Amino acid sequence: MTSEKTAVVLVNLGTPDAPTSGAVRRYLKQFLSDPRVVEAPRFVWFWVLRLFILPFRPRRVAGLYASIWGDDSPIREVSEQQAQALDQRLDVTVRHAMTYGYPALPAVLDELADAGHDHLLILPLYPQYSGSTTGAVADVLADWARGRREVPGFTLIKDYWQHPAWLDAMVDSIRDFREQHGEAEKLLFSFHGIPKRYQELGDRYGERCLQSAARIAERLSLSDDAWAVTFQSRFGPQEWLNPYTDKTLEEWGAAGVRSVQVVCPGFAADCLETLEEIDSENREIFLHAGGESFAYIPALNARPTHIDALERIIAGALPRN
Repeated sequence: MTSEKTAVVLVNLGTPDAPTSGAVRRYLKQFLSDPRVVEAPRFVWFWVLRLFILPFRPRRVAGLYASIWGDDSPIREVSEQQAQALDQRLDVTVRHAMTYGYPALPAVLDELADAGHDHLLILPLYPQYSGSTTGAVADVLADWARGRREVPGFTLIKDYWQHPAWLDAMVDSIRDFREQHGEAEKLLFSFHGIPKRYQELGDRYGERCLQSAARIAERLSLSDDAWAVTFQSRFGPQEWLNPYTDKTLEEWGAAGVRSVQVVCPGFAADCLETLEEIDSENREIFLHAGGESFAYIPALNARPTHIDALERIIAGALPRN
């Protein structure tokens, strides 16, 4: 198989088209309607979403997006930078797409297949697999293939948290930050959460997060009391994976921990959940509880070491002649 017939698609979660109530409503409707994201009886959830969430939540969330928005959504800007950097390095076409929002994954797949690419390598930018993220990408691929007469070959990279190049990139990022800003008493690894019920049904995402943090901490030679793992971004009344990021930071501040640095190894690009939830909301929680110094270590974004890692991950999965 020649490289000209292969294309790579980097996939991230998504973002509204604009920081407005209407755009956020459209985005949340698509995102929260996915049964991979919200596992609830469809009839009940249909009415909960339309009567209690979509009429009220978009206005507040639009304000949060506006607080981080530049020329475009940060996650879309970074995703494009990542794809462009890899396109220049690899002997294949590289594009980026979103599971929800624009650029929509099915449209990108159509464009590549119609251009003659007969093998598509899909890299969901979630280092740790979860059914609610990478599983949702697999669903989109299946639905898209079902609607095409001529279906290209696929390679779906499940996850890459254990890849040495990704671990090296994470360690390099944390070390660089600490060389510039000094070390804190605690390093907190905050991952996006999932409902605890999903884990009980067999999603081993939480286990992957714990192992990811442990491997990074080992490479940094951190003592056991110098770091911890928590989960953020819970939604609704049910129990999610814990301990929770906000509660932990509040407890640390009240207990006399003076300085904290937070890193989010589950995010390949900075977005609302890192720039606003962590670096604004959770910063305030820690400082208000008594902490003195809070720092967020940015996501890997388009750092050269991150592009190096993605290049190695993709190169190892490309089809051979």
